[in-house]
Amino acid sequence: SDAICNFVICNDSSLRSQPIIFNPDFFVEKLRHEKPEVFTELVVSNITRLIDLPGAELAQLMGEEDPKLPGGSGIASGFLRSLMSLKRKEKGVVFGSPLTEEGIAQVSQLIEYLHKHLRAEGLFRVPGNSIRQQILKDALNSGTDIDLDSGEFHSNDVATLLKMFLGELPEPLLTHKHFHAHLKIADLTLFDEKGNKTSTPDKERQIEALQLLFLILPAPNRSLLKLLLDLLYQTAKKQDKNKMSAHNLALMFAPHILWPRNVTANDLQENITKLNNGVTFMIKHSQKLFKAPAYIRECARLHYLGSRAHASKDDLDLLTSPSSKELQPLKSQKRSRLDAVHQEETQQRTEEALKELFRHVHNMPDSAKKKKLIRQFNKHPAALTPGSDVHTPPVQRRSRSFSGLIKKKVLGTPVIMERKSRDVTPEQASKENIHLLQKCGSPAHASPAKMKFLEGRKE
Repeated sequence: SDAICNFVICNDSSLRSQPIIFNPDFFVEKLRHEKPEVFTELVVSNITRLIDLPGAELAQLMGEEDPKLPGGSGIASGFLRSLMSLKRKEKGVVFGSPLTEEGIAQVSQLIEYLHKHLRAEGLFRVPGNSIRQQILKDALNSGTDIDLDSGEFHSNDVATLLKMFLGELPEPLLTHKHFHAHLKIADLTLFDEKGNKTSTPDKERQIEALQLLFLILPAPNRSLLKLLLDLLYQTAKKQDKNKMSAHNLALMFAPHILWPRNVTANDLQENITKLNNGVTFMIKHSQKLFKAPAYIRECARLHYLGSRAHASKDDLDLLTSPSSKELQPLKSQKRSRLDAVHQEETQQRTEEALKELFRHVHNMPDSAKKKKLIRQFNKHPAALTPGSDVHTPPVQRRSRSFSGLIKKKVLGTPVIMERKSRDVTPEQASKENIHLLQKCGSPAHASPAKMKFLEGRKE
């Protein structure tokens, strides 16, 4: 696994001077495309660890049930939904159609153009010219090449058309299935010393939950969302020129990317503030939201490289050089050596799992269960904090208690060193003093004060 992650043999001299691009989410994306069910189960299990999703809302998130949305039941809403679907059939291949890679390619021209005009005052708030917008819309639908830099169109025309495209999607960019999860993420707050919820948002947990939720978005939605949030983030950075803060931008885009379709403000009156604040948070922290959490990366990596067998022939080819014969498939006489290596890797993964358990206990919301576990850990005052990371060599003696086992796995090195220091004999101490004298220098080069000090240490 180290070999696969660290080097790739390249025989093309023209490519050796090029910078090496390392994607830390490589195995995450590999698992998403090759085993989507395993990937979804892994991500959703961690989402439910952070937010409380009842059975119905969890089934909606998994796509097992149709989303139940505010204002989504009733004859009128059903009629409006049918009317909107009929109108979409008359649209082109971009506007009003389900999101596709082709549509993203067309709309990305608008986003690229707006990146060059972020200083325009009232960007996304001031409407453009309707005639120019219709010309541009028809050109995008027909797939015609457009020269936005020709001066024919204004930045307000392009910004308004981008909002129009998002508003005409059959469902919001963040999808109907994720609607209830976003409401729960907005409610994540810190706890006080007594375990009571406060009104202060828990930003770290919110970022982690959004990272996980974005991982299970459909690929086209995730691609366009990343382009859009990056544009809004850069726009908010120029708010001294364009007068558009992250909150102002959220008010413009929340109805298009997060609100359910065919609902009114009255249907969402209890949740409008949450939704607007949620989009504001996404804009401010957009540069962190499209990275998989470290534990998801590690789980995906171990899924492919944590066993003796390679995941596919492509993984094996990365290790194989055309002129090398040492990296042939292993034969039967080497199986015993592989078994020993596999056993050592299994032991290391067990130790990491125990460390992760120790950290998870400290990250749990305050409850009676957590207090009980904390009391068990507090019986050992030398226990490490969840954030510490210590390499632990194998412990020879077994602990008779569960908490003792965790202490030995997490604190193996300090405990062993302490025992060694207690068992040092005078002869060993004398040898260590001699070794110290040799490290400090020979007697010929040592000062009288240093020699006297060392002789005292030796006695």
